[in-house]
Amino acid sequence: MNKKTTGYISIMLVALVLGVMLAVQFRAVSRPPVEPSAARSEGIVDELRQTSREIEGLNKEISDLKGKLEKVNLSKSDTINVLKSELAKARMIAGLTTVIGPGVEVVLDNPDRSGGGRLPPGVYVPNISAEDLLKTVNKLWGAGAEALFINGQRIIATTEIRLAGDFTGDFININTQRVVPPYQILAIGDPGSLAKILEEQGGLADYFRYRGIEVTVAKHDELTIPAYTGD
Repeated sequence: MNKKTTGYISIMLVALVLGVMLAVQFRAVSRPPVEPSAARSEGIVDELRQTSREIEGLNKEISDLKGKLEKVNLSKSDTINVLKSELAKARMIAGLTTVIGPGVEVVLDNPDRSGGGRLPPGVYVPNISAEDLLKTVNKLWGAGAEALFINGQRIIATTEIRLAGDFTGDFININTQRVVPPYQILAIGDPGSLAKILEEQGGLADYFRYRGIEVTVAKHDELTIPAYTGD
């Protein structure tokens, strides 16, 4: 074998080796990706299911928390409304606000002693006492009166109704202010209930009339009782 033939053979071998290497590399590059194993696929599915369950649980918790928050806000609103209502009642009872509404007007007066009245001259008629006014006020409170007013004086929790001076005096002090007959008592509340408690048979109005005191009870659709103006 001459040198020329040997050279050809060497070149052919080199070419063959290169061809084999190129073929192997091409197969490695063009080979499709290996499919994940069945166990790995099941693991991924399980993880997805677990994540879905967690998301569902969180959404439910969010919904529950929203519901509780709405209840809290509603309860807070109701509480505020109740407190406002109680404050308004307290201010009304304390006499700090003007009150307008239906009610009754009660007038207590001594009859005319000059002989022009229904009693004959010389007949003694006792004066209307502070106790008489207190009885009337308590009757009206008990019948549901929301506000009371006597001769320009708002009746509140600390109001004093008492005789001024000695027992022969003709005037009474209310809130340290002098008042004289006729005594006009305004009471806001249900007119029917307030009038009934006074005019029932054998009640306070009959008692006053028996003593010779003039009594009138009038129902009104609207009365105005001003706020307390004292200290």
